[in-house]
Amino acid sequence: MEPDAIDADWMNEHCRVSLEELASISGLPGSMLVELVECGALLPEGPEPAQWHFSAHCVLTLRKAGRLRNDFDLDANSLALAFSLLERIRDLESELHTARAQIPRSFSALRKR
Repeated sequence: MEPDAIDADWMNEHCRVSLEELASISGLPGSMLVELVECGALLPEGPEPAQWHFSAHCVLTLRKAGRLRNDFDLDANSLALAFSLLERIRDLESELHTARAQIPRSFSALRKR
C-alpha cells in the first residue's frame, strides 16, 4: 500500500490540522505554507497563523505539490499554481467516479462491446 493511502486512513472531511501539523505531514516548510495562504491557494480557518486550521483533505495534494517543488525547484507562486491544478484534478476525478457509479451496469457492459 502506498504511504499516501496509509496516511489518508485517519483523515476525513471533518478533520482539521494546524499549520505546524500540516507542515510536518506535508513535508513543506511552514513559511512556504504561509506563502500559499498569502497567494490564496490555501484557505485556513482562523484569524492568524497561530490559530489557523486547515481541512485535512489538502494534505495529500500538498504532498504531491511538495514533490513537484523539490523536483522542479518551484517558487511559492508556481507551487500555488501546481497545488490549485492538483486540487482541480482531484475534484474532477471525484466527479467522474460519482458519475460512473450512477451508470447502470448493463449500460456499462454494452459500452465495452
